[in-house]
Amino acid sequence: MTPPEIHPHITLKANPRRVRAIYQNHVIADSDDVITVYEEGLEPVHYFQREDVSMEFMGKTDRSTRCPYKGDASYYSIVMEGVIAENALWSYEDPIAGMEALRGRVAFYPDKVEVYELVGDERDSPALDSRA
Repeated sequence: MTPPEIHPHITLKANPRRVRAIYQNHVIADSDDVITVYEEGLEPVHYFQREDVSMEFMGKTDRSTRCPYKGDASYYSIVMEGVIAENALWSYEDPIAGMEALRGRVAFYPDKVEVYELVGDERDSPALDSRA
């Protein structure tokens, strides 16, 4: 009998497109330096450099979790215009071997923050057109 797979298949790729994150109708992240993580059985996750995120609206929380494939995650809440999204983003401050590219980057929960890739000229993005 073959033993079960110990690690899920994880691929990290530099995203060739510009990626944005929107919260409360405000752009809180915008970058052309995003790593997209493809993890078997899960939706792709976009990781932004901190300098491309409006961290002034983020506050670190006490929450932490351990992923056996990426390491320990720290969490942040968003506070903007009196609205709080608790633990809406996470970061691997010190990822495990093989995941170093995620160090210091942040990712958003899609049920709390809208994250999308821009296609072509940003004026052509359906997500932006819907906000006009």
